[in-house]
Amino acid sequence: MRQRTTKDVSASAHKIPKVKRNHDETEARWKKSSLFALIVILVLVPFILIVARELFQHLVYKYRIKVPLFVDLNTPIDFSLNHTINMYLTSEEGISLGVWHTVPESKWREAQGKDIEWYQSTLNDGSPVFIYLHGNTGTRAATHRVGVAKLLSALGYHVLVPDYRGFGDSSGEPTEAGLTTDALHVYNWVKERSGSSLVVFWGHSLGTGVSTNTAVKLVEQGIVLDGVILEGTVNLAKIELPSHVFSWYYWKFPGMTYLFPEPWAENKVVLPTGQNLRRMKSPLLFLHAEDDPALIQSAQEVGPFQLYEVAVSTQNVDRVKFVSFEGYLGYVHNGLYRDPRLPGIIKNFVLSL
Repeated sequence: MRQRTTKDVSASAHKIPKVKRNHDETEARWKKSSLFALIVILVLVPFILIVARELFQHLVYKYRIKVPLFVDLNTPIDFSLNHTINMYLTSEEGISLGVWHTVPESKWREAQGKDIEWYQSTLNDGSPVFIYLHGNTGTRAATHRVGVAKLLSALGYHVLVPDYRGFGDSSGEPTEAGLTTDALHVYNWVKERSGSSLVVFWGHSLGTGVSTNTAVKLVEQGIVLDGVILEGTVNLAKIELPSHVFSWYYWKFPGMTYLFPEPWAENKVVLPTGQNLRRMKSPLLFLHAEDDPALIQSAQEVGPFQLYEVAVSTQNVDRVKFVSFEGYLGYVHNGLYRDPRLPGIIKNFVLSL
């Protein structure tokens, strides 16, 4: 009995150090893992804060979303635009813009088989020329953009629909300054060929900011646009990126705010429509769908009607018009082109210029 008892005690004595050894190893691994995780966090947080500034760009410019899918932008006839040509303009070195030019519907037969030189020559036929500056997703082939081109063409107007840099098959990456440069280049290109014809901007969503930015650039050059239509007006200057999830902790470290400013401190997306309207001198037409979700969210601060009032205070009610479309019509953000009243509204606006 004593021998068996001694053996059992001896075995237990050998097991205790092994358990302790396993515990010590586990604790050591846990400490190493915790230290590694802390280092990763301290390295990743500034990186994420920097990336967040670029992420904000992509949240605004959803140019990588190519809708409709699998389309050939070289063949606008695929979208029933049988009096339209595809061309490319160089807005600055290294930047090629894809542009559709649709001539007035009355010229559709004559347009068959014609080259780019013929299309350019028609810009001087006295018909008004519209430059349509689209929103922040998709390409010039989007359904509602094709719908606007057909509407304006049916009214007897020329329509140019460019894709900003980075959008569609245009080269480059979008920035606010870049988009403004693109719109300004298309305008100057048109004016060199259109003689005394009216040139009107139609901006939609993000394009309203690009339109007003470009109009102000022209005012600085002593040029007043013949007219500007703002559909689904947004004022991105009022939109801020939320606080970063780690900022409450990270800013406690001395000097970090200097080395890594807040993501919105260098906001490249301003498009200060409200400020621009105070400087513009062009006749304006605001088009607004009451059920537009993008505008309902911003209406409490600076919605389309508030921007309209800013424009009226700068000019007067004769030069600034506002047309609202009831929510029950279901036009939301992209569907105003379907309204049967719109051709008359556009025509009256052009006649007033």
